[in-house]
Amino acid sequence: MGTIDFTPFLLSFKLAFFTTLILLIIGIPIAWKLSKTKSKFKPFIESIIALPIVLPPSVLGFYLLIFFSPNSLVGKFLLENFNLKLLFSFEGLVVGSVIYSMPFMIQPLQSAFEKIPKNIIEASYLCGKSEIETLFRVVIPNIKPALISAIVITFAHTIGEFGVVLMIGGSIPNETRVASVAIYDFVEELNYKDAHIYSLIMLIISFLVLFLIYFFKQRKDND
Repeated sequence: MGTIDFTPFLLSFKLAFFTTLILLIIGIPIAWKLSKTKSKFKPFIESIIALPIVLPPSVLGFYLLIFFSPNSLVGKFLLENFNLKLLFSFEGLVVGSVIYSMPFMIQPLQSAFEKIPKNIIEASYLCGKSEIETLFRVVIPNIKPALISAIVITFAHTIGEFGVVLMIGGSIPNETRVASVAIYDFVEELNYKDAHIYSLIMLIISFLVLFLIYFFKQRKDND
């Protein structure tokens, strides 16, 4: 083996960064609304959000493959109007990862929002603060541990994705060949030496992410 090609790892981190950023932006308002609503449609929406947890990645990847295809209505519309090709592209990986990792961001935030005492929120409203001000200046500062955990878990989960990214992205060098796909390619080639090295790097990264989560949790519990 020569020098290690760190491009797949950089792509994995790039994918995880954009996925986490997008989910943070859309996940906070969604989780906030779900924590407050008593609509009869709430279980339906929660089920859709949580679906990627129980749905095999190959199933989700297959339907995204069909959905992103230039022959589909959505794929054709994006290609003709925005020149945006989601299939076998990094942009497609981002969209697929956002869908696949959505519950790992929204569920922890929703749970944390639901545990905030109502009198704190009501006091904020009585002080003349709007709902948005209450959310970002009162509520979110009180759920920092849950927010950090949601960000870290979403980031780590995206780094470890395989089924979905392989289905919709394939293994295009410098474009969609993330670390998990690179390991799969090495195994397919019976190149177990490189597969071991890449897997060890991923193992270390995964351990460090989990260690940071539990270390932060312990510090918070001891405060």
